[in-house]
Amino acid sequence: MRGGGPMDLLEQVQRMQEEMAQVQQSLAEEIVEVTVGGGAVRAVMTGSLNLKELHIDPDLLDPEDVDMLQDMIISAVNQAIAKAQELAAERMGAITGGLSIPGLF
Repeated sequence: MRGGGPMDLLEQVQRMQEEMAQVQQSLAEEIVEVTVGGGAVRAVMTGSLNLKELHIDPDLLDPEDVDMLQDMIISAVNQAIAKAQELAAERMGAITGGLSIPGLF
């Protein structure tokens, strides 16, 4: 029976790294979706923070009110990023046991 020696710790770290790589790969395939302005602007993003789609209701395309549209787009994208980061933190937290590891997400 082996104790908790350095080799055991190294094996655990290697397994954790493999699991984290698998989670990161699966996050690239997961989708989060956010709408703002009552559905007028919708952002679709992967769990790895790639913006996949941006839908804008054509009724918002008013040359007199571009500022509002820009604000809604920024809001939708920022909310989608936050939602994707929460998803990544949740998935990685399951592997790391809640440890905060800089640079992971």
